[in-house]
Amino acid sequence: MMNVRFWGVRGSIPCPGPLTQKYGGNGACIELRVGDTGRLVIIDAGSGIRQLGNFLMQHDLPKGPIQAEIFLSHTHWDHIMGFPFFVPIYVPGSRLKVYGPVSFEDETLEEVVGGQMKYRYFPVNMGELRSSIEYIRLREEAARDHGDGLLLTTKFLNHPITALGYRFEYQGKSFCTCYDFEPFRNLFITDPEHPDYDEAMAVEGEEVAREQNQAMEDFFAGADLLVHDSQYTEAEMKSRVGWGHSSCEYAIAAARRAGVKRLALFHHDPDRTDAQIDAMAADYCIPSSAGDTEVFFAREGQVVEL
Repeated sequence: MMNVRFWGVRGSIPCPGPLTQKYGGNGACIELRVGDTGRLVIIDAGSGIRQLGNFLMQHDLPKGPIQAEIFLSHTHWDHIMGFPFFVPIYVPGSRLKVYGPVSFEDETLEEVVGGQMKYRYFPVNMGELRSSIEYIRLREEAARDHGDGLLLTTKFLNHPITALGYRFEYQGKSFCTCYDFEPFRNLFITDPEHPDYDEAMAVEGEEVAREQNQAMEDFFAGADLLVHDSQYTEAEMKSRVGWGHSSCEYAIAAARRAGVKRLALFHHDPDRTDAQIDAMAADYCIPSSAGDTEVFFAREGQVVEL
């Protein structure tokens, strides 16, 4: 059994306020509970992790020291900014493992995540934390046993810095994340009238993009729940190429092709109001419109049982 709870569903920057109350204004943070023991896995440390930390202090700490594994999709600030406000890092006895990719060889994951906890930015330094924290750098890897029957697969995503998608599998159920991600595209000139056009390069670029997008669909194929980047619409993407995000239309089509059972549209644009998301849901989340794939917009506080 795996249970997924959304603590933050927004992208780019937190946007709390009267226009975002229904779906929530906090940045990316997902809680995954695995098995009868309730093994705690956290995906991303956006501002939503603050409320998760408060919840753990009330509900988990009375049962014993908090143990958690935090998987960072990448280290852009909206995905790590909540870490200094995650209360368990200040509690003696807490044991945390922080996993994630980093983009530069000369900086460790600890330096990147902990760099925001310097006195020039924050009143508490990393060296003053009372918990035990281990940092583990990840790369793309095929499925492997992550302990106690939990299988983990990692997949590089197309984003301006190194980012990873995660696939967790346990007792026949699978949960995948695919954000922040922009579909691969042909980077070579495709206009035959352009003076620098090279037909061989254009054809090869098209084939590589197709292969990479297919590899992404293979990664989350058959998932019981896929959380996929859908910050923009297809119309909005025309002016946002290279920003590292997907459209709702692309996410739905890819999930359907891959036989995904449930698709959570995620990483909502901070300027997207509840009313606008409701209107989009009326278009994109019609039952059976995506074949056998159930489509919904992720909402803060929402729980999905697998």
